[in-house]
Amino acid sequence: MSPIRSATIAALASAVVATTLTGCQFGEAEQDTSPIVIAADLELSGAAATVGRTYQRALELKVEQLNSSGALNGREIKLTVKDNRSDSAESLRNIVDFSNDSRVSAIIMGGCNECAVGAVGTINEKRIPTIALAASGAIAAPVAERRYVFKLGPNAPDSAAALTTELRRNNIRKVGMLVSDDDYGQEGATALKSELDKANISLRQQRIKTTDTDVSRQVQQLASGKPEAMVFWTPPEQATLAAASAQQTTFRGSIYFDAGAAGDLFLGAAAKATEKATLIFTQTMVIDDVIATTPAKAARRQWFQDYTARFGGYNGSSSFAADAVQLIADAELRAGGEIGKVDRNGIRDVLETSQMDGLSGPIRMTPDNHSGLMPQALTTLVARNGRWRLAG
Repeated sequence: MSPIRSATIAALASAVVATTLTGCQFGEAEQDTSPIVIAADLELSGAAATVGRTYQRALELKVEQLNSSGALNGREIKLTVKDNRSDSAESLRNIVDFSNDSRVSAIIMGGCNECAVGAVGTINEKRIPTIALAASGAIAAPVAERRYVFKLGPNAPDSAAALTTELRRNNIRKVGMLVSDDDYGQEGATALKSELDKANISLRQQRIKTTDTDVSRQVQQLASGKPEAMVFWTPPEQATLAAASAQQTTFRGSIYFDAGAAGDLFLGAAAKATEKATLIFTQTMVIDDVIATTPAKAARRQWFQDYTARFGGYNGSSSFAADAVQLIADAELRAGGEIGKVDRNGIRDVLETSQMDGLSGPIRMTPDNHSGLMPQALTTLVARNGRWRLAG
């Protein structure tokens, strides 16, 4: 047999062996191993940097957990973050940059209401699915004009209803309200007044700018009206400032925080001023007080423990960021589309019908409602001995 013929037979034999070993794979669909790129526009400097850094930590932890879980069908999430410097113009530039990157599946925006509301037009024009963690209802409604925009966090009407229930339960008839002069604050003032009017509870308001670092004058004005309770509907830092200012007045009534005022689990220097204050927020903040009787509660407890172990404390807002990552990852995997290419329209369509028992609580998106956190997610917490606890 000639050397050439012998080599040819050997090559054919090798091909047969290779076909035998791998032939079962030829009929299978090609696996998509491309990264899932999620962009984040966050307040990492400027007035709102504290909450922005909280979101960044939560996003990074959740991405790490999902990437190591094996639940992404061989894919990994890549997180790309830009600082908007707590400035809506800078935020809009970030959104445009993210939108123009064909690798980006979706955007997560931080806690800046003005940034999210100001970007709505661009987000819809660019057709890029976006989940905002800011609180203003104007971010996600009306839905017809915000098809690509979703919101994850407490809603003003739900928070107002829960606060009013607590005020009525405690037979309070006269309330002073310190409210931030932004979209969410205006929504809150309207919603709370409507609820209190129905309950025949009087309301007096004082407004502050979200950048104010001294709220003592406004708190003094509220105290002069001799309210039985004060409601602080402001960002977390201002709410604790207001509680400390109230201590310096003649006010000796009860203090209530709206969900938007939730911050760290441990109250630190504000512990004395906030003792026995009431906060409307999600159960995740105090999940270590809750018996994990369901898989969802067990997951929330694990998230609380993982976050606390990593960062030495817990911030209530972290769960919203983690849930946003989960929603986008799930939508990317379910949307399908061409391998290696991002189907933003498909992701949007899946997000619009997403349902899950998230770390924040039950989340339900519908074509008529792009603000997914259900009212049932909110519960009543009380400050005791320097930290938030489950009421009761």
